[in-house]
Amino acid sequence: MTPLVSSFLAGMVFAVGLGISGMTQPAKVVGFLDFTGNWDPSLAFVMLGAIAVHAFAYRLIRHRPAPIFAPAFAVPPRQDLDLRLVSGAALFGIGWGLGGFCPGPAVTSLPSGHVSVLLFVVAMVAGMYLYTLAESLQTSRPDSRHRAIASQPTTIPTPLAFQHRHDA
Repeated sequence: MTPLVSSFLAGMVFAVGLGISGMTQPAKVVGFLDFTGNWDPSLAFVMLGAIAVHAFAYRLIRHRPAPIFAPAFAVPPRQDLDLRLVSGAALFGIGWGLGGFCPGPAVTSLPSGHVSVLLFVVAMVAGMYLYTLAESLQTSRPDSRHRAIASQPTTIPTPLAFQHRHDA
């Protein structure tokens, strides 16, 4: 099996899981985030199930020298949290709460033909494009004050729970 085929199959399993769990329905997500109203805890159970599967799979693969379709595991070298990461996560959360979608369920819901899904995906793609454009403009200006700031990120120490350990 090629990496492309295995990626496609993994994406299909993810899409089917999103559909079965109801996570492609914005009302389900908004219901989970509504702690003061009619709270729907089902998203927490989906997350716990995903964590359990990951914990089991991680125990199986952590001692392998490399993944099946790659020469090495892709582990991010940075172990700190910078302002860009934290602000990006906050922006993601705001969009998730307001729209009821995150990227996976939004793309999975496109075949439904709902206008709200289409608008969300168009806005998401436009945001990605604008971010890429802003980054390229910022790094192309050699005298940019922002470039000097970007080269010295504001860091927040990462809790031990988030650090990748090879010996665990």
